[in-house]
Amino acid sequence: MKQRLITGILAGALFVALTVAGGAFYTGLLILLAIIGFTEYVRMNGVSPFHPLALLGYAGVALFVLPWPQWGVQLPPLSTLVWVLAFLMFAITVITKNKITIDGVGLMLLGVVYVGFGFAAMINMRLIENNGLFWTFLSFSCIWASDIGAYFTGKAIGRTKLWPAISPNKTIEGALGGVVLSLLVGAAFALLGPDSASIGRALLIGAVAAVAGQFGDLIQSAYKRVRDIKDTGKLLPGHGGVLDRCDSWLIVFPLLLLTGLVPA
Repeated sequence: MKQRLITGILAGALFVALTVAGGAFYTGLLILLAIIGFTEYVRMNGVSPFHPLALLGYAGVALFVLPWPQWGVQLPPLSTLVWVLAFLMFAITVITKNKITIDGVGLMLLGVVYVGFGFAAMINMRLIENNGLFWTFLSFSCIWASDIGAYFTGKAIGRTKLWPAISPNKTIEGALGGVVLSLLVGAAFALLGPDSASIGRALLIGAVAAVAGQFGDLIQSAYKRVRDIKDTGKLLPGHGGVLDRCDSWLIVFPLLLLTGLVPA
């Protein structure tokens, strides 16, 4: 517990500092996390990072997360990029005479979208011209509030299991406590920055961050159970890997942008 607490404080302080700094510092950090996260995904599926599908997967993640517009590069629509990536992966199954199977293609393509689109959404939100830092901190703060509220409420009064087949320690009471604290944090941001977010929008962001964030956590828990592993990696002592720590982020940030709750 002590190691977990120290690691969490140090990593959290560094992350907040780089988020405030923005620019190449924040973008570079998230690109690094995306690469590490995709490596964890590849390995947890029993694939070498140097496997042809994995190498194409890294290229796909790069297409999502690298700041191409800032470099003056205009990429085709994301739907086109995903289709081309899928075609190249399917072509490998033919070239290798099914030594590399369509099942492997499906897993790798899913990982590219899951990791690449998730981290790209975090980068893009910070780059919003009008108060990108505000929207980013609002989103992260609601996610973290949901985690904290769920943990302490569950410890205090949790009785009814939420989804024991996937995550035996989570409770319905804890989940509701996470939603309440996330809503309170969203309301606080609206009061502190009324020119950026109305109280209604902030509460909706708090609700989405809590519900979708907890769902993102369950998604990763379910996948780890299928693969029979405890953690996706060992990057952070006491906390596991990147996907263990960012599972909620990878779902919440794309959802907030896709729904327009955070105005891109």
